[in-house]
Amino acid sequence: MAPSCLAAEQGYTGRMLWVKSFHIVFVASWFAGLFYLPRIFVNLAMVPPESVAERERLLLMSRKLMRFTTLLAVPAVGLGLWLWLGYGIGLGLDQTWMHAKLALVLLILGYHHVCGVMLRRFERGLNRRGHVWYRWFNEAPVIMLVLVVVLVVVKPF
Repeated sequence: MAPSCLAAEQGYTGRMLWVKSFHIVFVASWFAGLFYLPRIFVNLAMVPPESVAERERLLLMSRKLMRFTTLLAVPAVGLGLWLWLGYGIGLGLDQTWMHAKLALVLLILGYHHVCGVMLRRFERGLNRRGHVWYRWFNEAPVIMLVLVVVLVVVKPF
């Protein structure tokens, strides 16, 4: 069966597939920022106190990336809400995979917020964590993304 016929048979519309496509692109782009921002924090945590220029360059990179990542998060979440509430994907009490995904999305939004808090602490010179801590912190979005993808594709429950 041709892909467009299969999509129609499953109740998908052309517009919904466009919304889903852009949702995936914005989520992937958002996560690129969530993967890289803590990596910059690793480098910031390693900057010697006398290296002011290096610190300022990394802070500038962090601020720009945080701003851009936040701009990418908005359409990612908005398009996801459109798919869920507008097209009914995962809507219903029996869609437990979606409940788990929504809980993870809230955790991801919390992680994003915490990155902003950490950036402000670096800007004020109040960071007390070492580079190893940030290396571990950097693993969280990878784990959350894997879980979300498994929930959406496999729908284990």
